[in-house]
Amino acid sequence: MTVSSAVPDRSANRATLVGFIAILLWATLAPLATLASMVPPFQLVATSFLLAFLVGSGWTASRGDNPLRYFRQPAAAWALGVGGLFGFHFLYFMALQAAPPVEANLINYLWPLLIVLFSALLPGERLHSWHVGGAVAGLAGTALLIARGGTGGLGGGLSIDPAHLPGYAAALASAVTWAGYSVLRRRLGQIGEAPTDAVSAFCLVTALLSLLCHLALERTVWPDTAIGWGAMLLLGLGPVGAAFFVWDYGVRHGDIRALGALSYLAPLLSTLLLVLFGLAANSSIIWLSCALIAGGSLLASKDLLRRKD
Repeated sequence: MTVSSAVPDRSANRATLVGFIAILLWATLAPLATLASMVPPFQLVATSFLLAFLVGSGWTASRGDNPLRYFRQPAAAWALGVGGLFGFHFLYFMALQAAPPVEANLINYLWPLLIVLFSALLPGERLHSWHVGGAVAGLAGTALLIARGGTGGLGGGLSIDPAHLPGYAAALASAVTWAGYSVLRRRLGQIGEAPTDAVSAFCLVTALLSLLCHLALERTVWPDTAIGWGAMLLLGLGPVGAAFFVWDYGVRHGDIRALGALSYLAPLLSTLLLVLFGLAANSSIIWLSCALIAGGSLLASKDLLRRKD
């Protein structure tokens, strides 16, 4: 048995699976954020990224390495890291304030498709029809989910209103920001710059910038229940913590095209968790979306599932 050069090697497959852990963690974002909804958004982001910094630094130190040395990064790496992590969240929250959440979420979830398309610009990457087809199927399934209000229990239909154009623009900018961040982190991985350990430093600065936004725009509110505190802690450890590190490793060393399309599983799994815990209503649309997203994800990741003689 020989492996075709068109098929990712085993190390790339492993890295893609590591990146997929981030998608599974992001699926818990909506349920945990719902349980911690009493905490203002930027305050939640600030505390979560502070925990992410501690998680990442602890992981680096556990390997006998000094986390502080990863603060010495080129200016371009800092701009990309902080711009991606903080810029995405800032633009997303601005979109939610300036446009209805249903439409803002739908536009924001263009980022998996954009990752698939942007990856074609990377050296050595080749975009195939199944990557695009899988990403488009995932987008269609996500559109069905969000149009019914399933991803956050928001309710309401989809109606694009020109009065909300600034919010739509912010949502699109957030999608482009995250897709650009992911693809450019891949490029840095190809040239051996700004390793995954450096994400801890980016998380700390993101936490500080989010804290400034919180102090300027919000009133501080802490959870008043053990469940709220637990949800806030788990957010910082998982979907807004470890997820960014495994995602970084995946996009740098795995199949970024497959990861882009597989990312559509996050809103689907998130919706299923909301339904399971009674935080959103069940409906047949969920299962139709499930078929589209799961089918599209399988199609886009078929390089990982097939073996060639």
